[in-house]
Amino acid sequence: MSNKISFAEIEAEFIERVHTMVWCNCATIDTQQRPRSRVLHPIWEGATCWIATTRDSTKSRHLEHNAFASLAYIKDPFKPVYAECRAEWIDDPEIKKRFWDLCQTTPEPLGYDPGIIWGNVENPAYGLLRLTPWRIELYDLLDQQNRKIWRAEA
Repeated sequence: MSNKISFAEIEAEFIERVHTMVWCNCATIDTQQRPRSRVLHPIWEGATCWIATTRDSTKSRHLEHNAFASLAYIKDPFKPVYAECRAEWIDDPEIKKRFWDLCQTTPEPLGYDPGIIWGNVENPAYGLLRLTPWRIELYDLLDQQNRKIWRAEA
């Protein structure tokens, strides 16, 4: 395992894995410093993770307290993917609409119709999270030497 690798060195394998696995476990920290997990359906564009989610939620309150989230993709228990990220709400209507359209035009199972949940893009309950990773790990249980860890520049 290399000590320092660029995102470009892991990008193809990372995107292939997360877009194949589709669903991930997302953990946040509550106001009493306890972890809380839930299953989410992100879409990655390079090193940017997008999640359509309800704006008024437990997750939202956790992120107000601590803006970090940990994602675990575990479709293949021998090759999980972990992404440690900083989360921020995106309120720009153009970006929210662009992501809404991306969800609708991306083939299933990665793509989906967000209208089933929120009706339309103007629904105030529709929230968009942008997660920016500071660490990504492509784990390989059967080949520890093939484990890849990328860290963002400080």
